[in-house]
Amino acid sequence: MEQLLQGLRAAGEETRMRLLVLCGHAELTVSELIQILGQSQPRVSRHLKLLCDAGLLDRFQEGSWVYYRLANKSGTSLLARYLVDLVPEDDPVVSRDLERLNTIKQARLDAADDYFRENAKHWNKIRSLHVAEKEVERLILSSVQDMEITDFLDIGTGTGRMLELFGPLSQFAVGVDTSREMLAFARAAIEGADLRNCQVRLGDMYTLPFLNDSQDVVVIHQVLHYADRPKMVIAEAKRVLRKNGRLVLVDFAPHEVETLRTEHAHTQMGFDADQVWSWCEEAGLKRKDFHMLAGDPLNVNIWIAEQSNTDNPSGERE
Repeated sequence: MEQLLQGLRAAGEETRMRLLVLCGHAELTVSELIQILGQSQPRVSRHLKLLCDAGLLDRFQEGSWVYYRLANKSGTSLLARYLVDLVPEDDPVVSRDLERLNTIKQARLDAADDYFRENAKHWNKIRSLHVAEKEVERLILSSVQDMEITDFLDIGTGTGRMLELFGPLSQFAVGVDTSREMLAFARAAIEGADLRNCQVRLGDMYTLPFLNDSQDVVVIHQVLHYADRPKMVIAEAKRVLRKNGRLVLVDFAPHEVETLRTEHAHTQMGFDADQVWSWCEEAGLKRKDFHMLAGDPLNVNIWIAEQSNTDNPSGERE
């Protein structure tokens, strides 16, 4: 009862309701919120603190930037969403706020498009060497079609494509990456698709910012070849999986395309199927399925492993 009342008290002010609505539509920085509301930084920051303290907003750091969005797992997160849904978007003040928000979103999309155009020639060159992504994505989705997904994690989210695929299938979906440029791209992509249950976070694949037993499905899509310690990445993915959770790992089979190392910073020249299975089993995962798709000259392997039923005390790193 006290938590609910605290949430209602925090939301019971015009500026704070406007902040809730805005953060219910996008992840926003203080400077962006100031730009939309036309209020001072101290005032906006004070309101944001009250909303965070009440569990209505989440605050998270990405490098030197701090983002705010509607809470999704606090005790008052349902209240936050309910309040936002009650606010009529044709209200004159709210409508003006959302118009300014759309301007910010468009600027993000433009920046993402510029980044894509600048790097597309590199990505397209790599794609031309292996099987079409459409077939890879079909197999990835089929590997979890029997599951109900509450929490989904994409390690090394890149452009956010896996979030676009799994967002509609999950209650909560998060993509982590070490590149702020890629996070900006992915953030623009999920906002463009109106996937409000999806988020992106700055995070390292060796030390994921999640508790044990917190994810139903983890995907590592064309990321492991950048790792100098791939075995450790798999062990970390296993740590965050719930019992009967599933790891989907997509990467190249062993190859001799040296330009991927010299021009695209690949640390690993593909992976032997049995080697990856041995890392999975050593981490405590069991084999479920495997696919090999032939390309020219790169073959793509898909490993699907499951978390075993052994106990793993939640919240503690192993």
